[in-house]
Amino acid sequence: MIDWKPYTAHAKEWFESLRDAICAEFEAIEREAGSDASFEYTPWQRAAVEGEGGGETGGGTRGLIKGKVFEKAGVNVSTVHGDLSKDFAASVSGASAEQPAFSATGISLVAHMANPHVPAVHMNTRFLTTTRAWFGGGADLNPPIPYEQDTAEFHAAFKAACDAHDPDYYRRFSEWADEYFYIPHRKCHRGVGGIFYDHLDCADEAAWEANFAFTKAVGEAFLAVFPKLVRRRMNMDFTPEEKLRQLQWRGRYAEFNLVYDRGTAFGLKTGGNIDAILMSLPPEAVWS
Repeated sequence: MIDWKPYTAHAKEWFESLRDAICAEFEAIEREAGSDASFEYTPWQRAAVEGEGGGETGGGTRGLIKGKVFEKAGVNVSTVHGDLSKDFAASVSGASAEQPAFSATGISLVAHMANPHVPAVHMNTRFLTTTRAWFGGGADLNPPIPYEQDTAEFHAAFKAACDAHDPDYYRRFSEWADEYFYIPHRKCHRGVGGIFYDHLDCADEAAWEANFAFTKAVGEAFLAVFPKLVRRRMNMDFTPEEKLRQLQWRGRYAEFNLVYDRGTAFGLKTGGNIDAILMSLPPEAVWS
C-alpha cells in the first residue's frame, strides 16, 4: 500500500505557492485601483471530531482581503488529517466506520467583488486520501451581470487546461459543473459554469503525477484568466439597480453554499475552521 504522506506534503507545498501567486495578483489589482488593501492571514488548527483520539490533526491558514475592488475575497489553504465520524465516514469514498482515517490538503478561493459588473468567482483544488487517494476541484464564474466575452474567455482557459491532459475532460467536467452548481429550489444555476471534477483516482505513482499535473493546470488557468476579467470590468460605472441585482444574486449564492455545497459540509463535519469554511458567504446580500 502506498504511503501518501509525502505526496500530500508535495501537493500542500504547491497549493501554498498557488495561494501566494493569486494573493499577490489580487493585491496588485487593488494597487492599480488606488487601494492599499492587502491580505490578512490567520492560522488555525483543526479540532478533533467526537470519538477521535488525541494528537496532531493539522490545520491551515485563512487569507482574507477587503478592498476597493475585492469587497471580500478569501484564499484558504488547509491540510488536515484524522478520523471521520462514523456517521460521515460512510459517505466518503474509501472510508467506513471500520476505516475512518483520512487526510486532505487543498486550496479554496471565493471572491465577491465591489462592482456588480465584475464577476464573482470560486475555485478550489484538493488531494484527499482514505483507503483510496484522489484529486478533485474546479472553478466556476458567478457574474451578477453576465458578459458573453467574459464567459467565453473563462471557459476557453479551462478548456485549454483540460485538452492538454485528456480530450474528453472539458466536456465531462463542464457538464458536471452545470449539474453540480444548480440550485434546485430556485430552478436556476448559480452562475455561468466552468468545470468541476472529483475522484481522479491515484492507483499508483504514475496516476498521481498525471492527476496532479492536471490539477496544477486548473490552478494556473484560473490565475491567468480571472485577473484579466477583473481588470476589464472593475472601473465600469454602475447604477443602484445593478447593485441591487448583485445583492439579490448573492442571496442565491449563499443559499447554494449553505444547502448544497459538498465542501461546506465536509469542512464542518471534519472539524474545520468555521471562519474559513464560511468565508465563501458574501459580505452583504438581500432576499426580496
